[in-house]
Amino acid sequence: MSTSFVIAPPAQPQIPVAGTTQAFPVRRIWCVGRNYLEHIRELGNDERQPPFFFAKHADMVAADGAVIPYPPLTKDMHHEVELVVALKSGGADIDPSRALDHVYGYGVGVDLTRRDLQMASRKKEQPWEIGKSFDQGAPCGALRPAAEIGHPDKARIWLKVNGEMRQDGDIAQMIWNTAEIIAKLSQQVSVGAGDVIMTGTPAGVAALAKGDAVACGIDGIGTLNFSIK
Repeated sequence: MSTSFVIAPPAQPQIPVAGTTQAFPVRRIWCVGRNYLEHIRELGNDERQPPFFFAKHADMVAADGAVIPYPPLTKDMHHEVELVVALKSGGADIDPSRALDHVYGYGVGVDLTRRDLQMASRKKEQPWEIGKSFDQGAPCGALRPAAEIGHPDKARIWLKVNGEMRQDGDIAQMIWNTAEIIAKLSQQVSVGAGDVIMTGTPAGVAALAKGDAVACGIDGIGTLNFSIK
């Protein structure tokens, strides 16, 4: 017997594939915390602790060119530019030596963060979700397939606000590389096709205000532009 839904199914979150009319269907968004040493230091965190994972909801993806409303409940929303990894397959307890076999492609994204709410939650030893998960809180640029560009492990990553450079680093500065991230995450949960991983941010995070225009990119991978209203 076929199943019918009692309400219309929600739209499938997606990220475009550069140079094509195709799109990558987003299943889940995983984020890596504390994966660049200088960012750990600028927030005053313990640099000896390993990176860890948290999640954003798939429907929080915002497209290149989006005009994103300043979110409620915060007076301190920060930008965090990141390498995005999109998976075409997965599994549990993946061997690091085979982890890159599961990658469809790469892009650039921004983990928008309500920093004041995140810090308040941390002090209370509560989950970070209120600081990280909100509407259009995960802008992502178009993906480039690994079949086209390989698996980059060194590339400049940068972000400008209103033309002023805020973040300027290299993905080679990641404490954990892409293969290690996938393998470690797969020990926590079975990863799968459609999963997107935001791999952490370099130093230079700072607040955004209404009217700001953000431009960011990773050399050889892509760019992303959006504004705050």
